[in-house]
Amino acid sequence: MQFIKHDLGQLSGGEIAEVSITSAANVRLLDSNNFLKYRSGQRHKYTGGHYTQSPVQFEIPRPGRWYVVVDLGGYAGEVGSSIRVLSKEILSN
Repeated sequence: MQFIKHDLGQLSGGEIAEVSITSAANVRLLDSNNFLKYRSGQRHKYTGGHYTQSPVQFEIPRPGRWYVVVDLGGYAGEVGSSIRVLSKEILSN
């Protein structure tokens, strides 16, 4: 399956990942373990789903390495995406 991977790196939890998509797509927030399972086609746990509008926002639930993946679920078409991570300091102001 083709997908777009955004490696958010090591986060402390509480940040907001804001994802912009150019067309309807599946958008998932995954920790490193579940990203490896997703990539190998195994059952995995994630936050997210199918979105038709953006931006999509996810709160990072706990410390760790995090990824956002965007895909079309096997359907034909194209999607583009971009991401920004909003820090807890910016959110509290």
